[in-house]
Amino acid sequence: MKPLAITLGDPAGIGAEIVFKALPEIDVPAVVFGSRAWAQPPEGIAFVDAGGSGAVRYGEISAEYGRIALASIDAALQAIARGECSALVTAPIHKQAIAAAGCEYPGHTELLAARAGLARYGRDFAMYFDSPSLRAVLLSVHVSLREAVATIHAEGIAELARLTSRELARLFDRPPRIAVAGVNPHAGEGGRFGDEEREIARGVERACAEGIDISGPHPADTLFLAARRGQYDVVMAIYHDQALIPIKTLAFEESVNVTIGLPYLRVSVDHGTAFDIAGKGIADPAPMRYAIEWAARNAPRWSR
Repeated sequence: MKPLAITLGDPAGIGAEIVFKALPEIDVPAVVFGSRAWAQPPEGIAFVDAGGSGAVRYGEISAEYGRIALASIDAALQAIARGECSALVTAPIHKQAIAAAGCEYPGHTELLAARAGLARYGRDFAMYFDSPSLRAVLLSVHVSLREAVATIHAEGIAELARLTSRELARLFDRPPRIAVAGVNPHAGEGGRFGDEEREIARGVERACAEGIDISGPHPADTLFLAARRGQYDVVMAIYHDQALIPIKTLAFEESVNVTIGLPYLRVSVDHGTAFDIAGKGIADPAPMRYAIEWAARNAPRWSR
């Protein structure tokens, strides 16, 4: 297997700590991308230096740290494009730091999609969360709940169903069974608690007509339990926290964020930069270890 490309994220966060704690515990070839001065990689780890000098100031939002985080990502993408690395594993970046560095994208997902020439969320790329017991794809991401509900439309449901069915067939060796969550209590109770489910149902019908294995809308309060018990492979969640609350509650140390739609596999831990504990040596590497192992296990499926 070709090495994984692992980026250290924001230098002021816990990225370097968790990567350098995780790598010695697993037998996975990897090349790490970040600032040598600020990360101080241990001996024996293949490392590509993205610049930086002086002493790192943990927990500080800095345009320079954002610039190094972005440079590390670009260097890793170049290694993947040259065929030197197989998949991308990313430690957390800080949204304010990359914005201060001039990045117009709010996070990894949108940045990597733009670099790959992918234009529209839900049709061309999407956020998928995987854990041993529960999996979900998001119809909307970092927007307010009001905006997420207001933008529900049938074609968006159908587009995400097409993308999810195609991309996740790599993981399941068959098209996944998709269950779409309702947005209102009891999935609207036939329109008594809201009519958004009628639009969701139209989207499900469109996808079904194309042969996609999809059903819904289902009441969200019981859907995740049904999915956990194996009735469905993946839940299509209508808004961000609808999926992330159950997944992080059940499997915080064993969940990954995957950007589906990219021409390569990209995997991330499902947490942030943790500025409050950065530099203290107490960060738990278990989520990063799981992300690296998950990427190594599934990278061959993305090369088909």
